[in-house]
Amino acid sequence: MSDPARARRLAKRISTIVASTIEYEIKDPRLAFVTVTDTKVTGDLHDATVYYTVRGQTLDEEPDYAGAAAALESAKGVLRSKVGAGTGVRYTPTLAFVLDKVPEVAAHMEELLARARAADADLARVREGAKPAGDPDPYRVSGVEDSNGGLAQDLEKGSEDSGDRDRPED
Repeated sequence: MSDPARARRLAKRISTIVASTIEYEIKDPRLAFVTVTDTKVTGDLHDATVYYTVRGQTLDEEPDYAGAAAALESAKGVLRSKVGAGTGVRYTPTLAFVLDKVPEVAAHMEELLARARAADADLARVREGAKPAGDPDPYRVSGVEDSNGGLAQDLEKGSEDSGDRDRPED
């Protein structure tokens, strides 16, 4: 088992070799819009997973994911040979290509955030002219104020506090 720093360095080197080979040496038109985004290498340095994205020729065009995957699969042997020659490790790692969904997920998150911002703006617009429901001071009790500024309470016969007047003070 190698150290994680060596695996990271090898992953970075593999990513660079695969990207430059796709760009300059492999002449498959299906790989014209493929970008290598990341590479992960297992701890024993025997397997490498290369993450890639595919963009369309124009903004409105849907990318050809299936064509790019087929082209990468057909070029896997050439890419592995280039990785073996370029890295100088005893065992050339096997390559697996995985479509990186990060750009699509990021675009979806941006769309959700835009919707949330629009909902917040609508709520703020509705809030501007809103008044609280009910009385402005819900704790205010209607009654007569006594001389101390407090409310005087009517103690009528039959109320629950009326029996307190009959008690002698201690």
